[in-house]
Amino acid sequence: MTEAPTPTADTVRRLVRSLLKDGPPGADGPEVRPVAEGGERTTWWVGTRHVLRLAPDRDASRRLRRELRLRDLVRPQLPVAVPTSVAHGEWATGLAFTLDTKMPGDSGEDRDVSAVGEADLAGLLTGLRDVPARQAEALGVPRTAPRSLEALRRAAERAAGRLADADEFDPGRLQQLTQPGTAQLAAQPGTAVVAHHGLRGEHLLVSADGRVRGVLGWTDAVVGDPAEDIAGLALAVGSPAAVRAATLAGYGARPCLRGLWLARCDTVVRLAGSLAGRRAGRDDSPLPLLRTQLRRTWEAILLERVTELRDDDYGHGYGESGGAESGDGDGDGDGEGGDGGD
Repeated sequence: MTEAPTPTADTVRRLVRSLLKDGPPGADGPEVRPVAEGGERTTWWVGTRHVLRLAPDRDASRRLRRELRLRDLVRPQLPVAVPTSVAHGEWATGLAFTLDTKMPGDSGEDRDVSAVGEADLAGLLTGLRDVPARQAEALGVPRTAPRSLEALRRAAERAAGRLADADEFDPGRLQQLTQPGTAQLAAQPGTAVVAHHGLRGEHLLVSADGRVRGVLGWTDAVVGDPAEDIAGLALAVGSPAAVRAATLAGYGARPCLRGLWLARCDTVVRLAGSLAGRRAGRDDSPLPLLRTQLRRTWEAILLERVTELRDDDYGHGYGESGGAESGDGDGDGDGEGGDGGD
């Protein structure tokens, strides 16, 4: 098997000069620099207006080509921008690239999302639900089965014990989610939608006024569980904002709570795994970000006051006990909303 070449600044400059022919004769072209120092150097800034992505292997090339087609499919449905490719092809034999226009906004890890920005996120979730799933699958977007929340809960319980030993987390907080609760929050048949499947803060472009202006990182999109995108937003903007956005998008209690607990269990497992990997010298994940994501997902929401789901809709509450409340009537918007959309 032939080893893939390593992208260098010279490789990128030569490629960019062949793509951007509007510069003065003899010019070296725009400045190029890697987005992240170290690593594979597969994403590069090109001047101030473009970003170049280089697939490092054939599987990544396949997913990148699929992403280009998917972006064209979802763009008309979304109220936020998605990247636009001004050129694409192969940068080495069998290895794909795309040169995209740089979109305005800062990483969602660096800016808070405002109330109007939450409405932007609601529009994103609504638009993704409206994308025809069959058309996405025809482009090669894979259909994935919902994850087992019960299996994830058990993994999180084991991880929480390790975090407790490191004084990182109180494992008693996981007792809110019981085995019967995970059964109540199982994904329902026929609810699969096109899901971004990576709505982390780094993939959200946020303006100075807190509006969400664009969404990056469509390579891992799937046709699957919409709760995964709600979970991603919980990591990115916190559980209350994620649930408010999902409720505005028409999702009811079941997918909101399912997304919330997917995110909470994931963050517990990831932080414990990263700490263990660091001790063994095998992990260099950014611990401050993992701790921030843990804090965001464990922010309390109003919806957690209700305790029982109805089987005939995406209604209210979760868990073992009865006596569901249909709402508190306090109008704060933290998760009350319609049952449709799933």
